[in-house]
Amino acid sequence: MNLLTNSVKYFRKLVSEPAQVLIVTHYNPDGDAIGSSLALYHYLKLIGHKVNVLIPNDIPSFLKWMPESEQMAIYQTDTEAGNKLITGAEVIFCMDFNSTSRVKYFSDQLASASATKILIDHHLQPEKEFDLIISVTEVSSTSELLFALLDQAGLAGNISTEMAECLFVGMMTDTGSYSYACNRPETFLITARLIDAGINVEKIHQLVYDTYSESRMRLLGHCLGRRLKVLPEYSTAYIWLTKADLEKYEYQPGDTEGVVNYALSIENISLAALFTERDDRIRLSLRSKGDFSVNELARNHFNGGGHRNAAGADSFDSMDVTLQKFETLLQQYKPALKHNMVNPNNREFLYE
Repeated sequence: MNLLTNSVKYFRKLVSEPAQVLIVTHYNPDGDAIGSSLALYHYLKLIGHKVNVLIPNDIPSFLKWMPESEQMAIYQTDTEAGNKLITGAEVIFCMDFNSTSRVKYFSDQLASASATKILIDHHLQPEKEFDLIISVTEVSSTSELLFALLDQAGLAGNISTEMAECLFVGMMTDTGSYSYACNRPETFLITARLIDAGINVEKIHQLVYDTYSESRMRLLGHCLGRRLKVLPEYSTAYIWLTKADLEKYEYQPGDTEGVVNYALSIENISLAALFTERDDRIRLSLRSKGDFSVNELARNHFNGGGHRNAAGADSFDSMDVTLQKFETLLQQYKPALKHNMVNPNNREFLYE
């Protein structure tokens, strides 16, 4: 992957000049959002910048071990302090999202900020509201893209172990522990360089995936035992959770991370969805196999978007109406979904 020369030069010039820098990421930040943001924070701090990280809401407990995660400001917790960080910034790095609307709580403030805004992201169709857009959709994660950017700018030699840990978390979580979105040799070459920087892969994997609470595991059991619906005629499976479900199992941010993938792992399923009831909306997490685009499904019908095989969206109807709408939509997508089925005889996918 060779980034545009002008973009690399601009980035290198920008980070070489002292500035008041703010790093922001999207609402409900995941491993890649936090990994790429903290990695950039560590790098800029190392070379002498005044830098802060602002996130819309709190992070899942399994990410709170990450180096200096406690230094991040949470907008939902202290709106006044968050607004001061935005207005006081000279440069704002926007990590792992493609539109200012994705930060939710401070989208208007971010859009109107006078700071130079730099987008570093790997999602489809970035909005043209940034001063510099560095967007590459084929990379595994924004964390991988950040490493490539630093490397091509001749700055990767300064990567510390703490920074490498953050980058690895982003790459690992956005590929499902290297089970999807990881078919590029560069992804593994970069991973090898992170290991050379001193990370402990087994320890990081345990910290992220082996520290679940009992209530989270019981919620997963509820999802699979009582809230899973399989529609074989559409090669689709989905899970739905009500607010009562979340309250019963003492839901904490991040507890539904990865749940949708259990539905996708069923044989002959091409499309999986998780519907989670919030105070003011139904949150959709969509996953697919092969060339079926959940990004298009989310954009065309639920005002969402993301990647071809992983996307998010919102519905402002009731759960019942949302599920009915989703099942009705499957009728028009039936041919494409069937195309992605696994052949049970040779266990090979029927798509390229």
